Amino acid sequence: MIRRMASMAANVAAEGPVQQLIRQKLTNHFQPTHLDIVCESNMHNVPKGAEKHFKVQIVSEKFEGVTIIQRHRMVNACLSEELAGPVHALRIDAHPPSKFTGQKPAPSPSCRGGGHL
Repeated sequence: MIRRMASMAANVAAEGPVQQLIRQKLTNHFQPTHLDIVCESNMHNVPKGAEKHFKVQIVSEKFEGVTIIQRHRMVNACLSEELAGPVHALRIDAHPPSKFTGQKPAPSPSCRGGGHL
């Protein structure tokens, strides 16, 4: 347990400021039982160190009885400022605890080009 917490702390410490803000907002708003945020900007045509593309997997009681489109809208509303500013793309896997069995999201597709500068 202590080793897992130390590993989680190290991962959070390695996050950039946009990723940290996303984590803070989602944690405060949804009190998730599981939250995984991955910056995938390195897979795209953006400057090195950019934080523009993210994948989020979140599990929260607030998603119980809510359709998938409503869950996505809830996450998008929570992160509206980031989506209007520094974040270009956000992949969302949002689950209620009753539907989450520890499944991993499918791998993200390769970048198809284009400039997202």
